[in-house]
This record gives sequence, structure tokens and C-alpha cells, in this order.
Amino acid sequence: MKIAPGATDREKLAATARQFEAMFVRQMLAEARKSHFGGEQLFSSQALDTFNQMQDEHFADVTAQSGVLGLARIIEDQMARFVAGSSSAPGQAPSASDAPSDTASSAHAEAKAK
Repeated sequence: MKIAPGATDREKLAATARQFEAMFVRQMLAEARKSHFGGEQLFSSQALDTFNQMQDEHFADVTAQSGVLGLARIIEDQMARFVAGSSSAPGQAPSASDAPSDTASSAHAEAKAK
């Protein structure tokens, strides 16, 4: 997963979030492969271990790119408030200035506006 040279901060954030999700899935798959459910594997070898690792890495990359788990989107939405110039386009998290504060007075003001 590469980040385009002329990418905006928001595009860089999205790409980084997808990379994090892929890394997370890789770690989960590696830990799952460590568990043995009974005895030695019949066809265990270093070549098979390497193949399984490559297969897990590809699966993790495809999963992160497709957005099936949604972890990258959640990370992106949470971190978007720290990106300068982030817009509140549909599907994107609101910027820090758009996010309501947790005070009772702002909640009361929003209720009155409706």
C-alpha cells in the first residue's frame, strides 16, 4: 500500500489507517496460527510456514483495502479531527470545530436550534 506523492493530509491519513488495519490483521492471523489443536502437523515445513505467512499478509492487505472490518474507517474518523483543513464531507468525520462539546449549555443550545 503506497501513498501518492501529492496526496492530501486526509488521503495520507486514510492510507495510514488502512496500513494499520492490515498490520493488525496480520498480527491476529499470526497468533491464530501459533495455536495447535492436537499434535504435530503432518505436513509441517519451513516452506509451508513461509507460504502461510505470505498468504496471511496478502489476506490482511486485501481485507484492509476492501474495508470489510471497518477498523481503518474508525481510526480515520477519530484521527481526522487532528488533520488541518479536514472537511465534513459525507462519510468523513467532522472537524474539531464542527464537533459539539460535551457541556450542558451546548447541548441545550443545540436542542433549542432544532
